[in-house]
Amino acid sequence: MSVTTETLLDAEKEYEIVDGQPVEKVSGGARHSGVGTRLSARLGMHCEANNLGGVYGPDTTFKIGRNERLPDVSFVSAARIPEEGEPETLWPFAPDLAVEIISPNDLYEKMNSKMREYFDAGVREVWLISPEHKMVTIYHSPTQTTILTEQDELTSGDLLPGFRCPVSEIFKTPSRA
Repeated sequence: MSVTTETLLDAEKEYEIVDGQPVEKVSGGARHSGVGTRLSARLGMHCEANNLGGVYGPDTTFKIGRNERLPDVSFVSAARIPEEGEPETLWPFAPDLAVEIISPNDLYEKMNSKMREYFDAGVREVWLISPEHKMVTIYHSPTQTTILTEQDELTSGDLLPGFRCPVSEIFKTPSRA
């Protein structure tokens, strides 16, 4: 990114770098954030308890091929975290797991392209979450998927051994006191 482009960007916004150009990552709203936070909390507790690696939120940038992407939730296995620890800036490689939560303004074609981009960069699994339909699509590869609904349990075999979470929990609306 050139110095001129950097100076024109709004510091209050987040940007992915796609084909050398900044693309604003538009906020998905409260429901979007709630789903991501509930999933991150469950993944984080499981990964920490089992020393599996690190779970990261929507402001963590990863080098994905020639682009820089900000998955809504991501996981990097302990074996891939450098001895010196987490980088201060972007991760220079793709995460093991990339989770994208569909926002009302997301287009299918863009989400499909991003999913393929993740796999091309070495992501082992992609979860595409639809808050509107309360569904999780697990992409084991660009062509092999598992679709889960609120009645199912989210697991991730070899990637996150022992992780189990009822899908309904990530879509659960906070209750009033």
